[in-house]
Amino acid sequence: AEIRGHRRTYIGSMPGKVIQNLIKVGTRNPLFLLDEIDKMAADFRGDPAAALLEVLDPEQNNTFGDHYLEVDYDLSDVMFIATSNSMNIPGPLLDRMEVIRIPGYTEDEKLNIAMRYLVPKQLKANGLKENEITITESALRDIIRYYTREAGVRSLEREIAKICRKVVKEVLLNKPVRRKKTSISARNLDKYLGVRRFRFGRAEEQDQVGQVTGLAWTEVGGDLLTIETAVVPGKGKHQVTGQLGDVMKESITAAMSVVRARSQILGIKPDFYEKHDIHIHVPEGAIPKDGPSAGIGMCTALVSALTGIPVRADVAMTGEITLRGEVLAIGGLKEKLLAALRGGIKIVIIPEENRKDLTEIPENVIEELDIRPVRWIDEVLAIALQHMPEPLPDDDADVLEKDKPKKTRKRSALRPH
Repeated sequence: AEIRGHRRTYIGSMPGKVIQNLIKVGTRNPLFLLDEIDKMAADFRGDPAAALLEVLDPEQNNTFGDHYLEVDYDLSDVMFIATSNSMNIPGPLLDRMEVIRIPGYTEDEKLNIAMRYLVPKQLKANGLKENEITITESALRDIIRYYTREAGVRSLEREIAKICRKVVKEVLLNKPVRRKKTSISARNLDKYLGVRRFRFGRAEEQDQVGQVTGLAWTEVGGDLLTIETAVVPGKGKHQVTGQLGDVMKESITAAMSVVRARSQILGIKPDFYEKHDIHIHVPEGAIPKDGPSAGIGMCTALVSALTGIPVRADVAMTGEITLRGEVLAIGGLKEKLLAALRGGIKIVIIPEENRKDLTEIPENVIEELDIRPVRWIDEVLAIALQHMPEPLPDDDADVLEKDKPKKTRKRSALRPH
């Protein structure tokens, strides 16, 4: 009824919101903004998605029927823009829309927004003068890194407002004494905002065996993803922990098959999967993780753990892996590269198919990172490992065949008494 209107038989009936707003603006071609369209839900009163389908479909909205008007109205000249935080929208409705993806702000973008707009806005809102407070760039960067974790700047604005309120309190309490200008820097930030709430992703300082730095995309930007692998003597049991999704588990299975297929070239005994237990863990187990882009990271971690060769700590990687060892394209490259730069990574391995996406990356990121596109897992291992493993000689395969238990001869059914 809110969209299509009430029938005139009811007391207090009125047209739907679309017609009401058309009457209000007095033009037949306005722009409508439908905010947070993914939050609508159906209940006993009806499904708003069904009514919106008639409004948004360009093939049928030229004869939109409002129950109050009881005549068809042409909405084809109206422009509709809908916003959403996720793709959790009914399929038929999504099919009528052109999807424009807007990525979250990068760290540098947030810093500029804060310095140009948020800080002056909060100074004015809290009645502070420019000669009473100064917030340094380092303080704002630390607020972004350690006190907020979001795609936008709402939490950042709240933290700046909190600082301003505390400074106002200090000014009022010490009014008789002539105060100096309050300076907020990275050193005294904890005095105003308390202890740091979030861990800022930094790369490991030392090369480790079986530990790889991957790159992940999240709703609040890119992040470093540590992949750990442990190999112990056992009976071929494989264990995966860290709240991983089905797609990531399948990536581990594919990586295991790649290692088994190339075991001789990689200097690994072909029967390793029978005589060893392998445990793959992705830290921060409370956070769900999924997606295929950690495939080459899983494979590199397995090879490192099985050969005992450390992985370089200054290398991060992202890419899906196939059973042939080919590296496939991934998404969210911009956010991942920014996370690598922020975390102190020097070399980033990306799929060759993502080379075209480098045109969208800021120049300062490309200059400061050594970005290496690759097509095969052999290229990844050559970059990531301290040195390549020595292949097993061909005669080792014959020795392994001899080590296998021989089949016992079938005894005759007749036994001497």
